[in-house]
Amino acid sequence: MFHTRNSSQNAAEFVLLDQLVEEDQLLRKIDQYIDFSLIIEKVKPYYSENKGRPSLVIH
Repeated sequence: MFHTRNSSQNAAEFVLLDQLVEEDQLLRKIDQYIDFSLIIEKVKPYYSENKGRPSLVIH
């Protein structure tokens, strides 16, 4: 038996990760004091800019 899908099931939902992590979360505090740019540069060669899903934008 076939069922048609509700169009709301196909709707995209955009969520900001910032909204999901509470302000007093330990990871937020760590992020304030540690510069992770070195890690980002080290792993950059292992990721493609034009293949697969787009990555998260880190500000």
